[in-house]
Amino acid sequence: QVQLVESGGGLVQPGGSLRLSCVASGFTFRHYNMLWVRQAPGQGLEWVSSISSDGSNTYYKDSVKGRFTISRDNAKNTLYLQMNDLKFEDTAVYYCSNDAHRGQGTQVTVSS
Repeated sequence: QVQLVESGGGLVQPGGSLRLSCVASGFTFRHYNMLWVRQAPGQGLEWVSSISSDGSNTYYKDSVKGRFTISRDNAKNTLYLQMNDLKFEDTAVYYCSNDAHRGQGTQVTVSS
């Protein structure tokens, strides 16, 4: 069955960095566009970034452009999200998704 396992979250100060990873299994990863979504406390799911199946095209929510970078390694069935210059409002549970499934999420907390 499809499995998406996120890792790399944690507690970081404003301005800090984190790199999220998502290991995929149970489907042909290299054939799928992938995305990161997040859910802040008390709010709904919010799209953050997407990447095409071959990694050639990337898309970002305006508020993270220039700070976050999505990438993938199809040989390792792994999706990444490099997050720099983190802000309080980036605090959320981050999920990777192939649009039909998503993982259990990894918590990112930005706090001083």
